[in-house]
Amino acid sequence: MTFSLVATDLDGTLLREDHTVSARNRAALARVTASGANHVIVTGRAVAWTLPVFASLGYRGLAVCGQGAQVYHAGEERLLTSVTLDRQLARLAVERLSEELDGVRFAVSRDGLAGEVVIEHGYRYTSPLPVHTVDNRDELWSEPILKLYLHHDEYDDDRLTAFARKVCAGIVDVTHAGTGIVELLPIGLSKSVGLSIAARRLGRKAGDTIAFGDMPNDVTMFKWAAHGVAMANAHAELLAVADEVTLSNMEDGVAVVLERLFPDV
Repeated sequence: MTFSLVATDLDGTLLREDHTVSARNRAALARVTASGANHVIVTGRAVAWTLPVFASLGYRGLAVCGQGAQVYHAGEERLLTSVTLDRQLARLAVERLSEELDGVRFAVSRDGLAGEVVIEHGYRYTSPLPVHTVDNRDELWSEPILKLYLHHDEYDDDRLTAFARKVCAGIVDVTHAGTGIVELLPIGLSKSVGLSIAARRLGRKAGDTIAFGDMPNDVTMFKWAAHGVAMANAHAELLAVADEVTLSNMEDGVAVVLERLFPDV
């Protein structure tokens, strides 16, 4: 197999649990670019939350952020595309979910390079990245948003995702992006949409692409790419559609595959 485009998810895939990239993964990615192929980061994180990773890698290429909502040129430090979630549809989804499920709580990721995450009281939040808490739910909609997050103390991620998909069908799409991360997105938006835009700008196609991921939000990317590689720690929904399974993110599973495909020269 030969590939000229390598697409990697970040959390649970390229990144270790401490949010760093190992020396082995760095060396493997250097082989990719030295061969003339492109590496594209494809993450659920908005640009603002991905900037530390760009800095640590010295990454200057195209990146797909916010579940495909943002295509960002890291070298030029500018957004090439940005898709927002209609706030009226977001309100409608929130109203329906609140009517059907007591105790559900919400947060939003705002549009733009600042990309502030705003949460309401009661929303359980575990990321070390900063957030802004509001007293009134209406404040969630005070600025354009990329996506909506939801949380419930008594529903696990899979159950909450399935419930939200049922209640919000035809209003928004729902994806499970990581532990404690269930998101509502514009209908039709996915990582594959953003990746296809980035690939076109690079002169690459789906048939040129190998993709790495670990969560259900990577399913569309795997279906678009010629070859999808799931991490050993991947969710069962992604494992079911993977072409290959590698070692876990803590065992440099990305590097294991890339070293085979891009021999050192």
